[in-house]
Amino acid sequence: MANSVSHDQNFKNLILDYPRDALAFFAPEEAPLPEDEVRIIPARQEQLQERLGEHYHELDVPLLVEWSDGRREAILFALEEESDWRRFSPHRLAYYCLNLAELFDTERVVPVAVFLRPAAAARTSIALGTERHIYLRFDYLACKLAEIPTEHWQESDNLVARVNLPNMNVPEDSKVEVYAQAVRGLLMLEQDQEKRAKYIDFIDIYASLTDNERRRYRRQYPEEGATMAGIVQRARDEGMQEGMQEGMQQGMQQGRIDGERAVLERLLRRRFGLLAPTVADRLNQASTAELENWADNVLDAETLDDVFHRPEPR
Repeated sequence: MANSVSHDQNFKNLILDYPRDALAFFAPEEAPLPEDEVRIIPARQEQLQERLGEHYHELDVPLLVEWSDGRREAILFALEEESDWRRFSPHRLAYYCLNLAELFDTERVVPVAVFLRPAAAARTSIALGTERHIYLRFDYLACKLAEIPTEHWQESDNLVARVNLPNMNVPEDSKVEVYAQAVRGLLMLEQDQEKRAKYIDFIDIYASLTDNERRRYRRQYPEEGATMAGIVQRARDEGMQEGMQEGMQQGMQQGRIDGERAVLERLLRRRFGLLAPTVADRLNQASTAELENWADNVLDAETLDDVFHRPEPR
């Protein structure tokens, strides 16, 4: 597999495109139940730039889950992908979650680390203190993809699980069959042609089939192989290969604008109470730059007016 592959970006795209399936697969202990009516809002991780440093621009995908019936208070999920557990720092994740909790004025934060490579030795808990008392304890949910048996998910209707089948514990002699199950799940669960093309690429990257294995796949699964080839060819004909990465970024940015506005409105309500209609109008008419600047002001603002009128940093 090429070293240039951006695992972080691949998983960000997947989580933002299918947030509910991502939570159900990566964090089943805390994810909303299938019957729950929820709103899932991508929370902009750049909000904590000055407090967390540049690395956190690529660290995670925070998702805010709100239950529409009000039965449960909202939960903030902080998902981090780490291909090599030896580079993972639970201390760093704990620091990040504490800052998220302060920013959103909540104690309901669920840290989740998704490990792409075997991670049996990954540390999953921190306890700070002395022999007399533990003063700070931090645990996180660990999804260790390479340790998950593929047979548990081969027939799943969870799209995130299906496209990740090649990342699971795959017997060497079953790579083609697992690849076929991943492609079949994608074609069954996703009808949008652009997303099909995007996640066929995702499956291809992580399956890493040899030429012989690809030929075997085409022989054993001619119908699905032909469908997949048609999708890929259509993507090439439309110029998607050259512009796909840029298109992903633009689509993610457009999809996040409404989420940023909703998160900022929630933060303002938590800090300053019921908002006047004029404030809602102002948020609806704001540019992305204005929303970002106001979000950076929320934590330290003493009044609502401070949020909107603090001079922008030069």
